Amino acid sequence: MLEQIDEDVWVAEQPLRYFGVSIRTRMTVLRVASDELAIISPIRLDQDCRHKLDALGAVNHIIAPNLYHYFFVSECKQQYPIATVWAAPGLKSKCPQLPIDRTISEDIGRQLNDIQAVFWDGFRTLTPKGAEYLNEYVFLHVPSRTLILTDAAFNFDRSFPPLTQFAMQVLGNFNRLGPSLLERVATTDQQSLRVAVETVLAWDFSRIIMAHGSIIESNAKDQFRHGYERFLGELLTAAP
Repeated sequence: MLEQIDEDVWVAEQPLRYFGVSIRTRMTVLRVASDELAIISPIRLDQDCRHKLDALGAVNHIIAPNLYHYFFVSECKQQYPIATVWAAPGLKSKCPQLPIDRTISEDIGRQLNDIQAVFWDGFRTLTPKGAEYLNEYVFLHVPSRTLILTDAAFNFDRSFPPLTQFAMQVLGNFNRLGPSLLERVATTDQQSLRVAVETVLAWDFSRIIMAHGSIIESNAKDQFRHGYERFLGELLTAAP
């Protein structure tokens, strides 16, 4: 079900299990022009969600923000054939069958009003194949002061099943925002990542929406900074 979070900001969730653990996944919808919408990390759109989207405006942008959140891009493009599909760097090579129109870059804001973006450089996670780059872009919706993450951080709390809570206690993501132990082990280029993190800390945001975990509505910047201080092992600039 599509839920309004703020003016020109909506989210919708669907179930997702990862290694047998329920983590849910979330897409974010932004109005980027008077009648123009952008979908970040699309999920499977049921009829009710499509009707609500159509009532809000035209879906003109579909964004796959990293190398792992692309599973419903083709389906979404079929439903909104006029939409431009934006993809993380490297996704076209990974999945040549995807209907990709443009690669995301930090000047995406020239095409999508009120959006800023930064590349999460050096950020990797552990997979069965080993340490792999996510090539994620992180976004800021300026008018609503909303930071939009995909897998750059998680925030699992007691709204998730007991097995998920236990797993996230092991991985260091229970009741606190931040990357997991998997990313901490895999990410070796911390200097490049620190530059990206400090760019985000210079942004003006008061809310964080992520693909997996509960939305943060208070002390968002402090929570983000503390989570990445734990991850990087050093203090970060406490931007206003």
